[in-house]
Amino acid sequence: MGVQDERVSEFRRLHESGCFVMPNPWDVGSARVLQRMGFAALATTSAGLAWSLGVPDRHVTVEQTLEHLRAIAGAVDLPVNADFEGGYAVEPEAVARHVSRAVETRVAGLSIEDAAGDPSNPLLDVDLAVERIRAARQAIEDSGSDVVLTGRCESFVVGLSDLHDTVHRLRAYADAGADCLYAPWIDTVDQIATVVEAVHPKPVNLLVHKPFITVEQAAALGVRRISVGGHLAKTAWAGALSAAREIADRGTFSCFAQLPDLNALLDEG
Repeated sequence: MGVQDERVSEFRRLHESGCFVMPNPWDVGSARVLQRMGFAALATTSAGLAWSLGVPDRHVTVEQTLEHLRAIAGAVDLPVNADFEGGYAVEPEAVARHVSRAVETRVAGLSIEDAAGDPSNPLLDVDLAVERIRAARQAIEDSGSDVVLTGRCESFVVGLSDLHDTVHRLRAYADAGADCLYAPWIDTVDQIATVVEAVHPKPVNLLVHKPFITVEQAAALGVRRISVGGHLAKTAWAGALSAAREIADRGTFSCFAQLPDLNALLDEG
C-alpha cells in the first residue's frame, strides 16, 4: 500500500465514527505545527492560500492550488483534505480533469462546491451541480484511488439561507457520489441537526466560523468532522495587523512580548 493509499484509508476510518477536528493550515509551517499538536487530519483553505499570495479569496488559479496541495501533503504525514473550490471550472468534464490532477498531489480528500460566482445567480443550477459531483466521483474512481469526495452547498455563504434547498442539494450530491456533505455557515443546533439527519448515514462536515458551538456539542448532534476554513489564518493575520498598527500608531513594541518559539515548534530534532 502506498503512502497516499494509507492516508486515504486512515481518512476514511476517521469518518466512520466519532467526531474529529480537521484544522486548516495555510502554509507548510502551519501544517507542520498543527500535525505536532496531535490533530488527526488537516484541510487546506483556499482563502488562507489566497491571502498568503496577496490576493482575495477566489483569485487563485488551479495551478497555484495544485502546487499548494503538493506542498502541504508533502510536508506532513497526516491525511490532507483539499479545499478545491468549485473544481476551478464550470463544465463537469473540466472539473473531472482538475480533480484527476488534484488526486495526484497525494491528498486524501477534496471538496467540490456549487457557488457560481455570479451575484445575480449565486448558485449553480442544481442539475449542473450534481453532474459536477458525479464527474468528480468518476475521476476519482478512474484514478484508482479512493479519495474522499465532499459535496459542498454554498447557499448560506452566498446569502441564500434556505435550509430546505440546502438539504435538497446535499442529498442530491450524496446520491451522485459524495462521501461527505458540507454546508458552510450553518450555525444553529436546529440547522446542524437537520442536515445531519437529512444525509444520514453519510458524514457531515461542520465549519466553525465563530464561537457558536464546542466539539463536544457538535459530536452530540452527530457531526463527524469539523473544520475552521480560513479562520486560523485570519487569527494569525489579526495578531500581525494588531502588532503593526501599534508600531505605526504609537511607536511601541509591547506586541513582541510572550511570542511563541517557532524554531522550537518546527525543530525536527
